[in-house]
Amino acid sequence: MSKKSPGRIITLLTDFGLRDAYVGVMKGVIAGIAPNVRIIDLTHGIPPQDIRAAGFCLLTAYPFFPQETIHVAVVDPGVGTERRAVAIALAEAVLVGPDNGIFTGLLQQKVVKSAVALDRSEFWLSVRPEFTFHGRDIFAPAAAHLASGAALSRLGTPIDPDTLVRLELPAWAETEDGFSGNIQYADAFGNLVTNIPGSLVAGKMWKIKTADLEIPGKKTYEDVPSGVLLALAGSHGFLEIAANSGNARVLLSMNVGDPVEVLLVTSTRK
Repeated sequence: MSKKSPGRIITLLTDFGLRDAYVGVMKGVIAGIAPNVRIIDLTHGIPPQDIRAAGFCLLTAYPFFPQETIHVAVVDPGVGTERRAVAIALAEAVLVGPDNGIFTGLLQQKVVKSAVALDRSEFWLSVRPEFTFHGRDIFAPAAAHLASGAALSRLGTPIDPDTLVRLELPAWAETEDGFSGNIQYADAFGNLVTNIPGSLVAGKMWKIKTADLEIPGKKTYEDVPSGVLLALAGSHGFLEIAANSGNARVLLSMNVGDPVEVLLVTSTRK
């Protein structure tokens, strides 16, 4: 007897939180259209309207899902305005959400096969979607129809991938002593994630400098005493500042966008 193949996966990423029923309603809409789909919550704890944080979380989660996953990302301060609702086909997956820059990180790394504006009302929950809940009325139905086998081209008007909104994200740079960058994300533990790839310091001795403080690079949180700051390469692939059993963001009073330097340490450097 052959095994039944699992349904397609839809992931959900929002700033809705779990106090209200918004996430559950989106899942209900999906279940009504595609009852066999598997729904995975990436997170619903994105800070309200924080498009950059949402983009970071989606970018770092994306590699761990199978081919043909449909990623729905709804952090949408422009809901109800003229901003486009879009679906974007990449080689590995489909992205569904507002065209507000939320997909910038992936668009910088991946080739877009095709993209459409989700403007065909037969694939919405209602021909008159609410101005404040496109997650329920447009994005969840679009993802469910895609999971049920609808071709992307049926859901809307083709758009030029070059017209998709991309945020200007600060880039890291090489310096005389190492690399410069900034804080791009702060997680729930207070770890401060930089935009500097961890691969740049592999096999090297290094430290992070911020303001007048130099924080040594380590391999694990337990390499320093409790409450002490350290720097390390995080599982997301970027260098981060952390505190063993503590909150680096609080200890340093740092925020997203603050500058950092990575200093490479040589055997002759004191």
